[in-house]
Amino acid sequence: MDIYTDEYFMKKAIAEAMMAYEKREIPVGAIIVWNNRIIGRGHNLTETLNDPTAHAEIQAITAATSTVGGKYLNDCTLYVTLEPCVMCAGACFWAQLGAVIFGASDEKRGFSTVNASLFHQKTRVTGGVLKDECSDMLKSFFAKIRRENP
Repeated sequence: MDIYTDEYFMKKAIAEAMMAYEKREIPVGAIIVWNNRIIGRGHNLTETLNDPTAHAEIQAITAATSTVGGKYLNDCTLYVTLEPCVMCAGACFWAQLGAVIFGASDEKRGFSTVNASLFHQKTRVTGGVLKDECSDMLKSFFAKIRRENP
């Protein structure tokens, strides 16, 4: 039995999202996997870094390309708790990721609201892995923010 399933790795991305949650960042987490090994991790840091480009996916891509020593991640899979935005889909395109697997859909800002073919033609895209857990974390975060800032 293979323990290295999409659900296994999405749980690792959820752990990254929890780090963002604890920093009062929108709780999105991402990891990049190569040969069942995590080579890049990231979570949202837009508030911490005062940088609108500091999304979880960008952080994970930067870490992974540093690990492999090159800009292409053809044989790698990105696991991210929320559907990537257009910017992050573009970064995935340029990194030529082999696969992108996300949890919750983003009906307002996800790549699919603009164009479902923003990724590299060879990138396999799958959504909905542990979507309830991913979505519940986001809902909890925004409910907390609304309670604290009525």
